[in-house]
Amino acid sequence: MKPLYTAFSFLSLLLVGAIFGFFYAWICSTMWGLDAMDPRGAIAAMQAMNASVRNAVFAPAFFGTPVVLFVTGALALVLGIRAAGLAFLAAGAVYLLGGMVLTITVNVPMNAALAEVHIPDSREAAAEIWAAYSPRWQVFNVLRTVASGLALLLAGIGLVLSGRFLAFR
Repeated sequence: MKPLYTAFSFLSLLLVGAIFGFFYAWICSTMWGLDAMDPRGAIAAMQAMNASVRNAVFAPAFFGTPVVLFVTGALALVLGIRAAGLAFLAAGAVYLLGGMVLTITVNVPMNAALAEVHIPDSREAAAEIWAAYSPRWQVFNVLRTVASGLALLLAGIGLVLSGRFLAFR
């Protein structure tokens, strides 16, 4: 059981780190870049990115993270590593609510609405559309980034608390 727990512990850390990094990149580069460009191009670029994100590379980190965190937490509890188990379970709950549910209930509907937008020829009209979308989208992205960062921290704590229970020790 220790090798399985070890594998899930590191997989938990990897997946939650990947999804935190994904959300974080939107904060510190992608959205700032889009905000700095012609809003017609920003709308088109965001539509293209949103259309491409649902793929087999993104899915494991987005959908698999809470499952793997919860399995890791359960394995830790079975092994008698209560503190580590609670940390992994808390990480799963934080990501599930603050990352996944927030994304599905707020960011995805906003993205779907933007996908339906016909990009106007007028820069001013496009600027109005982008101004109604980008700041609000970014607020919720910051929230899901913070939640994912907290989940990453909790998974790291769980791994540290695992100590001597890891298979390679």
